[in-house]
Amino acid sequence: HGSTGHPSTRRSHLLLLRSRCGSSGLQRTLCSSAARLQQSAASATDSAKTSKDFSHFPPLPGQDSSLSWGGKKFDELPILHIKATYNNTHIQLTDSAGQSMVRTSCGTEGFKNIKKSTPIAAQTAGISAAKKATAKGVTFVRVVVKGLGPGRLSAIKGLTMGGLEVVSITDGTPVPHNGCRPRKARRT
Repeated sequence: HGSTGHPSTRRSHLLLLRSRCGSSGLQRTLCSSAARLQQSAASATDSAKTSKDFSHFPPLPGQDSSLSWGGKKFDELPILHIKATYNNTHIQLTDSAGQSMVRTSCGTEGFKNIKKSTPIAAQTAGISAAKKATAKGVTFVRVVVKGLGPGRLSAIKGLTMGGLEVVSITDGTPVPHNGCRPRKARRT
């Protein structure tokens, strides 16, 4: 039978605890845990001071941040646009103002017809774009991906294989709020 509320059974359990642990032993554990709580609270305030400076998320547009990549702030980093269509993957590097610096695609890399729409073709285009970008002195880039083609991920993988450091990946796929009427279904 458990101690379900009767005062005499509760008292006997306390006496049993005191006889096993000793009355000072119980106080010592309470005191040490209170001291541990005070220490953790003090270290939490110290870490809160340092964590105000650091954030895992990129800064919002126009927001000041101490983070910099190669001496450039997040807003000043070049943007690498990847357009992954079902038939091809286009990769274009622009500076923060939008001026084109490097442009390549699976087609310009020598892939023809159905081979253009493969992940290997997108990866090759990514490596080529990264080599051209590093030749122009670019190391850190922001990536914006548009479209749902097969070369989405492998193009980014190719960029990192080519030696570029990807700071952030943004999905900019255009999604209609039920805008245009879609084309009629294909009959095969």
